[in-house]
Amino acid sequence: MALLRDYTLVLRPDNNGTFVAYVPAVSGCHAWGQTPEEARAELEHVFAMIEEEYREAGKPFPQDVQLVTANAG
Repeated sequence: MALLRDYTLVLRPDNNGTFVAYVPAVSGCHAWGQTPEEARAELEHVFAMIEEEYREAGKPFPQDVQLVTANAG
């Protein structure tokens, strides 16, 4: 069973005053919230639903990816 705590997640402000959280390794695993905490809490639910879908389909869950961050300048 895959756990969100074992995956890299990105949490950032969105351009409309909300926050977006997502797991780069898992396609479609993203959530929004009014606060960073709300976005992360919603991401927990989304991650669990996607993990269950993979398990029920007998598909291997994606492995985590390593992110590299850099400034454009």
